[in-house]
Amino acid sequence: MTELIVAFDYPNGRDALALADRLNGLRWAKLGPVLYVREGPTLVREFAARGMHVFLDLKWHDIPNTVSGAVTAARDLGVAMATVHCLGGAAMLTAAALAAGDLALLGVTVLTSHDAPAFEQVVGRGVPDLGFEAERLARAAVAAGLRGVVASGHDVGLLREALGPEPWIVVPGVRLPGDAAGDQARTVTPAEAARRGATHLVVGRSITQAADPAEAYQRVLESL
Repeated sequence: MTELIVAFDYPNGRDALALADRLNGLRWAKLGPVLYVREGPTLVREFAARGMHVFLDLKWHDIPNTVSGAVTAARDLGVAMATVHCLGGAAMLTAAALAAGDLALLGVTVLTSHDAPAFEQVVGRGVPDLGFEAERLARAAVAAGLRGVVASGHDVGLLREALGPEPWIVVPGVRLPGDAAGDQARTVTPAEAARRGATHLVVGRSITQAADPAEAYQRVLESL
């Protein structure tokens, strides 16, 4: 069954934990750069103390030694899942995978805020199909030994066919029907992502910015 990860993209840990306490049965909490820089490892421990698995989504992209050290630190902190960026290259991905141990390490393929023209500016060449770019990067991540990848829901079907049944495919940019896309170029509903083969969904604003976050959380669970 596809698992739900709630992205606690709040400006402070107090508000994040207050919402977490309202979401009955939540198993996965995502902490991104803003909240982690403000609150640090203490917040990771506080989520873990509530029985939740912490997904630390910092998308490391640096030289292999630095990324390996960051992954080791996250593993020692008790983080359950973390991300590196596939554009860091094969040597970085391999070093990160070797450091991961039982930490589920994922490779970020193409950001959901990118459309084809934006990604063309990043890589400096024509990009006729973002799905094939995601597949190319995903294959590199799995070949390096990562547990799986992060990818748009638009690319999940292609990636599941290319990678087989075992790798995790974590889908961000998930919106409930009718919710605004915001700064995401390629969104998908929870039901669509699950049907295409996602193992985990990351849902943030559709829950955290809802008039009743707990009710929105239940709607996501029911859609799965």
